[in-house]
Order: sequence, then structure tokens, then C-alpha cells
Amino acid sequence: MSNHIVIDPEIQHGKPVIRGTRVPVVRILGGLAGGMTVEEITKEYDITEADVRAALEYANQLIEQEEHHPLPTS
Repeated sequence: MSNHIVIDPEIQHGKPVIRGTRVPVVRILGGLAGGMTVEEITKEYDITEADVRAALEYANQLIEQEEHHPLPTS
């Protein structure tokens, strides 16, 4: 993953992006959530399938690190 994702304060205000691009990880995840295929994303943003997988793994690791608390019930 670290070969594909970079965080640099000089690029996209320090948001995680695909290395060598200005494509934010969140844009890739949003595209997938919105129904784009991996092939559509790779063509749209000129990135590789490995870049898309790295974005998914990055998001997975963030979620795994989070503490989750149940929402209060009424």
C-alpha cells in the first residue's frame, strides 16, 4: 500500500493521494461507492488496478483502527 498511497502537505492539502498523481483516495472510494467499476476508475483517473486496491486497503486499515461505540437508543 505504501508504494501507492502518499500523504504530502504540498499535495491536496495533505490528504492521501495516489503516488505520482493528485488523485485523492477519497475520490476513488467515492467513485466505487457511486457505482463506478474499477475499470472506469482506472480510465477516468489514469491509475492502475493496484492503485484502486491500495485505496481500498488504506480505507480498510483506517476502519480497523477506529473504536466504534454504539449509538444511543431513544
